[in-house]
Amino acid sequence: MARTLAIDYGHKRVGLAVTDPLGMIATPLDTIHSKDLVAFVLAYHQREPLRAIVVGMPRTLLNEPTDSTSAVVGLLRRLRRELPDVPVHEMDERFTSRLAKQAMLAGGLGRKARQDKAMVDKVSATIILQSFLESPLSQ
Repeated sequence: MARTLAIDYGHKRVGLAVTDPLGMIATPLDTIHSKDLVAFVLAYHQREPLRAIVVGMPRTLLNEPTDSTSAVVGLLRRLRRELPDVPVHEMDERFTSRLAKQAMLAGGLGRKARQDKAMVDKVSATIILQSFLESPLSQ
């Protein structure tokens, strides 16, 4: 069974999450440097075939582009070119960092863990992936 990979893109760090082989449960995977992202995704796809890729699309509260939006659009184009047989979807990522911090707090993680930006990025990617799994796009 193929997995679905979620990407929470940042200029420096990228949070990654993945589903289980049945595509039902979203779990944090890793945090990597943004320059290594495409190579990581291609290598991961070789080891674990991907059913789909979900990329968080950064937008403001007024649904306008952010300073990261153009980089994410470029990433979407590159992923679609490099992996033409894998559907690449966009999901709204507004509030994911805030939701990630709330989830970490609710899960009992201490202040130091909640301030770990790499952990927040992985949890944000997991929230993006869970939102995708609950949407009609995943069907």
